[in-house]
Amino acid sequence: MSIAQKARFKGAKKLENIVGYRVPEFAFKGQFLEAVCATVDYNRMDKRLKTQLTNFFKAFLNCRCKTNPLCGCAERKFAAEILELRMSGMNHRDISEFLLDEYGIDLFPTDILSYLEESVHLLEAVKDVSTIEGKEKLAAKTAAVISKIEG
Repeated sequence: MSIAQKARFKGAKKLENIVGYRVPEFAFKGQFLEAVCATVDYNRMDKRLKTQLTNFFKAFLNCRCKTNPLCGCAERKFAAEILELRMSGMNHRDISEFLLDEYGIDLFPTDILSYLEESVHLLEAVKDVSTIEGKEKLAAKTAAVISKIEG
């Protein structure tokens, strides 16, 4: 299960009241993405919910794919955002709080920690293969990223 599949939108119940039908709470489910992209009346939202959804759109749904929002770009951008936040110095608890405040996304700190650990293991494999293949620059870049993630 990817990290994006665990992300819940905290204001899903509020959105249900606005659109008039059930909205899944998982932020990157197709039904949720279609609901917030097509049928939401932003004039009926409180300021915080509107800001969080606007931030969500800008950060994750701004691709030009024909199948947007179901193209997978949002999930990849979300995963990258978590890595970038970690590399900027935030710990898993800080990242969880930031995601909730900025995007309305509720994600357990332990899920974030597991995702970061899995990412490091994957990057270590990339580094090892790069070294074996004589790609020293790639191995060095990968080692630098691992170091930033591990903090």
